[in-house]
Amino acid sequence: MKKEKEFKVTPYEVEGEVDYSKLIKEFGVSHIDEKLLNRIKKHTGDLHLFLRRGVFFAHRDMNWLLDEYEKGNKFFLYTGRASSKKSKVHLGHLIPWILCKWLQDKFDAEMWFQFPDEEKFLYKQDVTLKDTAEATYEDMLDIIALGFKPEKTHFIIDTKHAGLMYKEACKVAKKITFSMVKSSFGFTESQNIGSIFYTSMQAVPAFLPSVLKGKNIPCLIPLGIDQDPHFRISRDVMPKLGYYKPAILHNVFLPPLTGIGGKMAASSAEENAIYTTDSPEQVSRKINKYAFSGGQATIKEHRKKGGNPGIDVSFQYLKMFFEPDDRKLEKIEKDYKSGKLLTGELKQILINKINKFLQEHQKAREKAKNQVDKFILKN
Repeated sequence: MKKEKEFKVTPYEVEGEVDYSKLIKEFGVSHIDEKLLNRIKKHTGDLHLFLRRGVFFAHRDMNWLLDEYEKGNKFFLYTGRASSKKSKVHLGHLIPWILCKWLQDKFDAEMWFQFPDEEKFLYKQDVTLKDTAEATYEDMLDIIALGFKPEKTHFIIDTKHAGLMYKEACKVAKKITFSMVKSSFGFTESQNIGSIFYTSMQAVPAFLPSVLKGKNIPCLIPLGIDQDPHFRISRDVMPKLGYYKPAILHNVFLPPLTGIGGKMAASSAEENAIYTTDSPEQVSRKINKYAFSGGQATIKEHRKKGGNPGIDVSFQYLKMFFEPDDRKLEKIEKDYKSGKLLTGELKQILINKINKFLQEHQKAREKAKNQVDKFILKN
């Protein structure tokens, strides 16, 4: 989607400085307002950092979902990850998964996690199914490490669970025309037919629990706003099959280290992303060398004029992810603006926070190697 050549947001590319207000209008989604946040808080008792700070900024049908929940019709959660050895898990990927974990705990919700291991194989000429199988295993470790409950979390792998999903995917595919996917994804006649069918498989987990349990169950999908086109099609099709449209929560992008525009991308140069497997030394080097600064050119000038936290990537990461304490964040912002806090000191605060988070995550990731089978859905 292009708007006056300012930025581009598709399921496959995010470029430029994203205007989320324009995206809300272009995608036809609704802003998450205080009224909705208070309604969520009524059930959860508090709000996750990602909700309080606007990391999740838009939605589809959240009020309807809460209506159903209040009637006693509990919802399930669905999200996914298209794995590739060339696309390692980074901090930005964790945002919807962390919120899913919080929602699972607060609403006692079932979690359905799809690994469409055919997607990168179909879309990338140099990716094999062996590549995606190996990458899927590695990605599972990152998800398990976040603390999901194995008894309420179900991993679906497209090539492994094809027998379970294919019949339902055919029902979806029958309702989708080539013109629909062309307009949504920019496909041409040279597109391979596997990539055209792929959206049908991606839609299935949004109603698969309803099929398995023989009753209509609401679905909530937390995802990055760039993935919305896939589910616009799903939302059009599912009522035609007799199922609820899935509700959706959309998150903003964690910016790349090198600047505010675009998003942290796993397949781009390493200076743009912090990976979940990075060592403390790698994190320190990347932040110090690449993280875009809102500070002044010299210490003397910075002390006099102060920094701009609004464009400083280290501050944005603290605000979006790594400093949940509002008072501590407010002090960091005030000190940076006044020049009391230097850019290097701000970067060190972030480095310490990220490394503490990754130290615990990597320990849990190692333990997850013995837990994978508990999460994979039994056919």
